[in-house]
Amino acid sequence: MNQAAALPPQSDEIVAIRGLRKSYGKLEVLKGIDISVRRGEVVVVLGPSGSGKSTMLRCVNFLETFEHGTITVDGRPVGYKTVNGTRKQVSETENASLREHVGMVFQSYNLFPHRTVLQNVMMGPVKVKGIATATARDIAMRLLGKVGMDHKADAYPGRLSGGQQQRVAIARALAMEPSVMLFDEVTSALDPELVGEVLKVMRELAEEGMTMIVVTHEMGFARGVADRVVFMDGGVVVEEGPPGDIMAAPKTDRFRGFLSRHLSEEG
Repeated sequence: MNQAAALPPQSDEIVAIRGLRKSYGKLEVLKGIDISVRRGEVVVVLGPSGSGKSTMLRCVNFLETFEHGTITVDGRPVGYKTVNGTRKQVSETENASLREHVGMVFQSYNLFPHRTVLQNVMMGPVKVKGIATATARDIAMRLLGKVGMDHKADAYPGRLSGGQQQRVAIARALAMEPSVMLFDEVTSALDPELVGEVLKVMRELAEEGMTMIVVTHEMGFARGVADRVVFMDGGVVVEEGPPGDIMAAPKTDRFRGFLSRHLSEEG
């Protein structure tokens, strides 16, 4: 492990988002988001398309710039820091160091098509963390076993189903030993019969105490796995709380209507 890049232990709060604002031209998509995530907590973010959920998640990994507010991961600033009262973008070296500790899994699997499953999972530990190839192989095979994909270690992504590719993508993110995992609509592109195999892996990670922020429309996952549900709409947090509370008795018409539509779709 690259000790120099390791994040120092901080408070129980892993992710802190404060006053986050993000615009695309004149369109403001995040209008002052405040979200905290504690160590070992699973936070599920719900909301209609266009509500800013995925943009917020991408800001946490600084895949998107943002105009106002702050984000910290384990106490370290994401994207920007204040120097002598002036907001400055952190160096790419600092960003790269931080991203080692923030695993992200996307709707599109983003696997390298010309590398085997095993090679995809080994790349981060070898190229970024400088781990010896033999050690990285052992790590990769253990994680592929964890997601039920070790029997496909020598296969290429194009030979896998969407669900299998997504499980490999999760293993690849875990290989960097992240402090927090971000999941952005990871089942939305999958055929319905493949969704369950990916959610099963995510449930197991939650049971093991992995800190997770999950953007999803999977109502069953939100009810059964989340410690806290955040409902976003129109670039703001409308409601948040334990799923058993806010999903059973939503306080706003916006959340009530959202739940009504999506619960009826799930049958």
